[in-house]
Amino acid sequence: MAETGERILVVDDEEGIRRFVRANLAARGYEVDLARDGEAALEAAALRPPDLVLLDLMLPGLDGLEVLRRLREWSEVPVVVLSARGEDEMKVRALDGGADDYLTKPFSMDELLARVRVSLRHGRRLAGATPSPLVSVGDLTIDLARQRVTRDAEEIHLTPTELALVLCLARHADRVVTHGSLLRHVWGRGYGQETQYLHVYIGNLRRKLGDDPARPRLIVTEPGTGYRLLSTPRPAANI
Repeated sequence: MAETGERILVVDDEEGIRRFVRANLAARGYEVDLARDGEAALEAAALRPPDLVLLDLMLPGLDGLEVLRRLREWSEVPVVVLSARGEDEMKVRALDGGADDYLTKPFSMDELLARVRVSLRHGRRLAGATPSPLVSVGDLTIDLARQRVTRDAEEIHLTPTELALVLCLARHADRVVTHGSLLRHVWGRGYGQETQYLHVYIGNLRRKLGDDPARPRLIVTEPGTGYRLLSTPRPAANI
């Protein structure tokens, strides 16, 4: 059963998908609002602010990317994109545009529900967050005041660049951070295409964190898109 009052806005122009997703979400205790186009989505988000938006990209009128851009002008509500367009370029555009996650159609309801739970947890953390020098994800802790990183209470010595990388990933735990976002965050606005930097530094970071670069379980690669730091490492059996 969902947290009381958690509202999800489902935006899709296909009535069958809207009904299917609403039925499954409602059965688990979520309150669900529906919108079939971009204008209706923005109006619904303003009148009845949701805790999460499930957003299709191929909408009549305003497309999903434009809805996302306008929404991000005034709201930090978590957004999970649901789209039949699975090409890497579209995923990157959506994630760089402010989406929190991206799920390609057709998808299983179990996977969608898992993404919903993760995004809602992230939204609750943001809503109740107060400034803190500590960033914790699973057994990983980053002490910003002391510039120290520990895992299972054991200190890990990182370079400033590695620290900036793991901090960016940790602040978006369980969500995809695109190559471009990482490059701009760590190296600056002039960077965005130099993915070879990331391959080298992510490999070093994995080794120092005890994550096998050949079979990563903690920092996982989203092919053609970016990286995701998992709050719960994948079990070895799934590799």
